[in-house]
Amino acid sequence: MMLLIQQFFKRYWFKLNYRKLFSAHKIIRDLSLVQFIAYFGAWFSNVAIYTMLVDFGSSEMAISVVTAMHFLPAILIAPFSGAIIDRVKIKPLMITLLATELLMTILFLTIDNKDDLWLLMILIFVRMSAASMFFSTEMSLLAKLLRGKPLQMANEIHSIIWSFTYAAGMAVSGFVVNWYGVKTAFMIDAVIFAIALIVFIRIDFVVKASTATDKILQLVKDGFTYIKNDKIILHLIFLHSSVGLTSFDALITILAKNEYKYIISVPLAIGLSNAVRAVALLFGPLLISKYVTKENLHYLMIFQGMAIILWGFMQNDFYYSLIALFFVGLSTTTLWSFTYALLQNKCEEKYIGRVISYNDMFFMLSCVLTTLFIGLMTSLTSIDIITFLLGIAFFAFAFYYTRILKWI
Repeated sequence: MMLLIQQFFKRYWFKLNYRKLFSAHKIIRDLSLVQFIAYFGAWFSNVAIYTMLVDFGSSEMAISVVTAMHFLPAILIAPFSGAIIDRVKIKPLMITLLATELLMTILFLTIDNKDDLWLLMILIFVRMSAASMFFSTEMSLLAKLLRGKPLQMANEIHSIIWSFTYAAGMAVSGFVVNWYGVKTAFMIDAVIFAIALIVFIRIDFVVKASTATDKILQLVKDGFTYIKNDKIILHLIFLHSSVGLTSFDALITILAKNEYKYIISVPLAIGLSNAVRAVALLFGPLLISKYVTKENLHYLMIFQGMAIILWGFMQNDFYYSLIALFFVGLSTTTLWSFTYALLQNKCEEKYIGRVISYNDMFFMLSCVLTTLFIGLMTSLTSIDIITFLLGIAFFAFAFYYTRILKWI
């Protein structure tokens, strides 16, 4: 099995020239290491958080609201974070943000029962505020360092790391939480973030200093005006938000709580379900990225919708649902990285931080609305119907893309 995996990576890794990109840009290699460590830590906490919610006897709506708190910060702080990114020194900002994530992870250890849910939501909100700005800063940094195909490849590397750490973090955390409990998982996660912080501090990089001298609010206003007046940017931001429809954390947790707990423990059900999807997120771009172009991107959206509908038919059986989840994740990473690169390449460099932050805001808004939609609809209909509706939404986005393609 390991030999097959090695042969797979050897074949596709060289074909996509990721090694060449690493050789030419040391900063991409260094940032990728930090991404790997920090993202592993971020996913590691999630299984513990969702297991706590189930152990506390939380309702489906409560699970959805707590899940939404992972995305809400990006919506509220995005306009200001973009202006800050375009105005301040990047490295000190990123160090501060990583340190904030570390502190919030340590404070998760203070959550003991259902009465502490309000505190849990505050801690998640603060940690995800820092994580959201860290992500936007990273993407802005990439866009300042690279353009064209190298930028798309850097986005793909970022997505592959995100996907691999998603798979590994969720899977490993599922076993850790099942065997040793949520507190141990949070302690391990704090150590992981501490390592990420130390590694990042040691990275030496220089980017072009910001020339923005306007006040933060003026930068926010200018960024909004730029986006409003550029219809292509607006369309691409809306297009990228379609990926938010794959925010299935609440859906998977509810399935584990109501269906899968009779077959397998809740933390393992959550961890393995997310891990299988993440493995597909990892291998997807290696398999299909080279075939995707602006002219055929809508077919990828149709495939995404069909895979979600297939999952809706199979999710009542835990083991069949794992097979379907693999197909659900297969196209998501390429869809995310390709639509992100379209936006980055169309944006003027001096606005890149603000545009990316607004883009992340709309993406996270899509994630929040998807999560709340799942929570609200569970009292009205079955989980499979909810899943079918999310799949059909991708068909609508595919049609929308064919309408705007001539302007891209």
